Amino acid sequence: MPARCSHLDQIKVKKTSKYVCEECLKTGDTWVHLRLCLSCGHVGCCDSSKNKHATKHFHATSHPLVRSIEPGEDWTWCYVDEMSPGDIGDI
Repeated sequence: MPARCSHLDQIKVKKTSKYVCEECLKTGDTWVHLRLCLSCGHVGCCDSSKNKHATKHFHATSHPLVRSIEPGEDWTWCYVDEMSPGDIGDI
């Protein structure tokens, strides 16, 4: 039986109207892609970006799940279980 993400019950946020990494804006930096924290709604830049704010947010908060908010992408990642939990519904 394949492993399952044990953090799906922590999803509280499914959408955002923010499409910027606010930490990068504050420092004048740019980002490559954006990730949405499904626990609190924080939007941070991806690990391909210089500052990796989405991962830094995970380390600071332990919020386990992020999803891509890039157009055409619909994947989710669990930092704790180090896996994509697959389709988690309409987010």
